[in-house]
Amino acid sequence: MTTPRKPVASPNKQAGMMLLECLIAILIFSFGILALIGMQTMAVKQVTDAKYRSEAGVLVSQLFGSMWASRQTPATLQDQFGTDKPAYATWAASVSATLPGVNTTTTKPTVTITADGVVTVTVFWAAPNDEKSYAATGSHKYVAVAQIR
Repeated sequence: MTTPRKPVASPNKQAGMMLLECLIAILIFSFGILALIGMQTMAVKQVTDAKYRSEAGVLVSQLFGSMWASRQTPATLQDQFGTDKPAYATWAASVSATLPGVNTTTTKPTVTITADGVVTVTVFWAAPNDEKSYAATGSHKYVAVAQIR
């Protein structure tokens, strides 16, 4: 008499699928984590840029305040606060000390005063994380206009 043979098991079509699903899930999770890290990096950069913009605004407001407090005519304002004048030099030194990348050649702040007392102040700076090509010319700019009477 012959002994009955065990039926040959057909190959399982699901073999290894769970491992493949786990690897794909880990890959998707990794991309998500990398995206979160990228978003965090951009958020820190934006906060730093906003800090420098607000500091530029405060510095310009201080200059406008000094002009208003001096109670001078537009002509004497030009003599005192115009670019490369005495009060300008003091203010420009505080700009250089506060904002990064400010120098006396390419990123020097400018102050223009018209005959009717309209003052335009432009401040340039280059953040420490800016590319070198932008850092030489001041990749960021803050412009404010006020009329001093």
